[in-house]
Amino acid sequence: MLQIDLLSRLLHRDGLILIIDKPAGIPVHRGPKGGPNLEDGFSQLRFGLPRAPALAHRLDKDTSGCLVLGRHRKALDRLGQLFKSGRVAKTYWAVVEGAPEAESGEIDLALGRLDASRGWWMQPDPLGLAARTSWKVIGRSPDHRLSFMEFTPHTGRTHQIRVHAQSMGWPILGDPVYGLAKQTTTSRLHLHAREIRLPMQDNKAPIVAQAPAPEHMLEALTLCGYAKLPMTPETPNISRSE
Repeated sequence: MLQIDLLSRLLHRDGLILIIDKPAGIPVHRGPKGGPNLEDGFSQLRFGLPRAPALAHRLDKDTSGCLVLGRHRKALDRLGQLFKSGRVAKTYWAVVEGAPEAESGEIDLALGRLDASRGWWMQPDPLGLAARTSWKVIGRSPDHRLSFMEFTPHTGRTHQIRVHAQSMGWPILGDPVYGLAKQTTTSRLHLHAREIRLPMQDNKAPIVAQAPAPEHMLEALTLCGYAKLPMTPETPNISRSE
């Protein structure tokens, strides 16, 4: 049974949705072998409603950051439309191994299944599904062995950022599938869903939530100048008008 206090990880709450800061290392839903997962703890987040909220999308087990939940069927229907139509804006932070030559750019590289026997593992595939990711460098380590990067996926393919980064020669630090972690280190994946923007109502400003950098990424981020950067205040947006 999940022991994490999800209330303390709440980033946004209103009558339709919740946004929580997902911890790294825990899957969002129960796998075929069972084990701890976030869904087991959603009953903490009912806030008086008869049913627990439900996932509107997913993050990889090892990815941390903004995760959106719908509080009831109408909200989940709306969220499903937004994600399917590509109207949800997502920003990720990552620490990669290597140093891009440019300061920003775009990766347009179709992706396909690597091997049906390996589940969700993906690879560049010209016959696969279109995938596009914008990127920019936020900071670099003094020895240029690590880079702090911001990624904006414009499509929602499985493992998109991880495969795109690896294909450019900058695997994400700690990636056990596409990076060097399986050979050199046991550190966690340094990929974080930093910000999400949801236009829940067409006549209102989008809902915006930001998740603070996770503890396991702070050392590498600091090497890349994180502490010197002006950061947006990371305070929860908790609406009580329900």
